[in-house]
Amino acid sequence: MAAGWLKTGGSVAYNALAQSPGQIRLQLERLGLKTGELEKEDKLRIIDWYSTALGQKSNEPYYFESLKVHDLSIYFLKEMQNPEPSPDFLAVADNLSVQARFNEERAWVEYRLTRADPARTRTKNKGWGAVSTETHSAWAYRQLEAGADGIIDFKLETSEEVGEESRTLVRIRFMRNVGFDGRWYPVKMSDNFEITLDK
Repeated sequence: MAAGWLKTGGSVAYNALAQSPGQIRLQLERLGLKTGELEKEDKLRIIDWYSTALGQKSNEPYYFESLKVHDLSIYFLKEMQNPEPSPDFLAVADNLSVQARFNEERAWVEYRLTRADPARTRTKNKGWGAVSTETHSAWAYRQLEAGADGIIDFKLETSEEVGEESRTLVRIRFMRNVGFDGRWYPVKMSDNFEITLDK
């Protein structure tokens, strides 16, 4: 999704929580993007949360020093004093559940709903963030889902379940204010890691 957005001339802020910034660059380059040029043009920002989660100092130009919601809330309050709209901007977070490892669940959910998500709305940019399944309480999922404009589900069917080769499926479970097809579709991954739907 991030690669497709960049290829159409958009800008991306990739929040690297589950993978290192180097891995993100490698994957984007395999999809035909020149990450060095995109970063120089400020079309691509890779924001390093990964190093912080490992207790390491980041060498990236964009990073967060803390995963604690208290520190992050202060940051977002300051940033949102005079927000600048960014209509072609796509904010991506590869696994927001990483943040929850460092915070009490209720505080983390409240931070997402009252600081992080409203900040994206106020700057008029688009964004999506992945959340791990079977990691949080039912209450947390209900709260996060209620605040989302759309929900896309991924699932893995193992060979034991379907009697054939394992496969990954995707569906749109919910999308606010637009019609959508809610059926499950198989996902195919090519040699360069490009993902397409197999209809």
